[in-house]
Amino acid sequence: MNIDMIRAAEVRLTGQARRTPLLNSPALDEIAGRRVWVKAECLQRTGSFKFRGGWSAVSALPPEARARGVVAYSSGNHAQGVALAARGHGAPCVIIMPRDAPAVKIANTRALGAEVILYDRATEDRDQIGAQVSAGRGLTLIRPFDEPLVIAGQGTTGLEIAAQAAEAGVSEADVLVPCGGGGLSSGIALALGAEAPGLRVRTAEPQGFDDVARSLASGMIERNAALTGSICDAILTQQPGTLTFQILHRLCGPGLAVSDEACLRALALAFSHLRIVIEPGGAVALAAALAGEGIAGEDVIVVASGGNVDRDMFIDALKRFA
Repeated sequence: MNIDMIRAAEVRLTGQARRTPLLNSPALDEIAGRRVWVKAECLQRTGSFKFRGGWSAVSALPPEARARGVVAYSSGNHAQGVALAARGHGAPCVIIMPRDAPAVKIANTRALGAEVILYDRATEDRDQIGAQVSAGRGLTLIRPFDEPLVIAGQGTTGLEIAAQAAEAGVSEADVLVPCGGGGLSSGIALALGAEAPGLRVRTAEPQGFDDVARSLASGMIERNAALTGSICDAILTQQPGTLTFQILHRLCGPGLAVSDEACLRALALAFSHLRIVIEPGGAVALAAALAGEGIAGEDVIVVASGGNVDRDMFIDALKRFA
């Protein structure tokens, strides 16, 4: 896994992925006590950065494999990214999703033409289901994070951050990234290591599901005890990936963890001051930046990784915090 793979993915994504903006608000700066730059991947196609990895992986498949089709498992954002990429290439697509995923994510995945198979994330193994569907139907399995082509696609976010930070005159800063299995954070870390070594990735997770932060601290892969119990559904994974952890351990600073309440507050503040919509899992990095604990320097860059929030939850957050 290297920077050349990310640059190759950037070529394949040209004309497909959006170059999302790097936003700033004086009001958020005042709350955080430093300048806060928000990379709005919630404005990416399908509403999250996952489109980058989905297109990167599907576009790199041999034509005969694409014709047979693809399968993926996801709580929703990887699902939509792969589904749209498959539709763009005329490839059949099956997505395995937890029954408790937000209804909007399940509906959007089906609307993109994918066949959706639902499972119980507390009692069933999505890896096992994915392997069975892949073998039984001859489909290529596209894993959500521990897959080089997916990491390469997510890493194009880091190439954009490097260029946009330079345009803003920012050469040194922590870059806070929402982290589940680590595909986005490891891809960005690889890109910044090559293009902007003064920018250091730090992972952000919900409290109680901070397996990556604990893994970085211990130097070995740690597991979460549960897979449910946080509103940050998009980034609830049992443990970091084997490949992603190797990259994160080598390139990232200490991980951060924030409460669900802080994520809802960040979600509301992002809408009030930047006019963007972020889902709870996509707001953990902003929540950590606004809390400011363990962060130094005049600037902090945060990735708003997704915007596929449940309507009622979004309205409730605005009522409480906006």
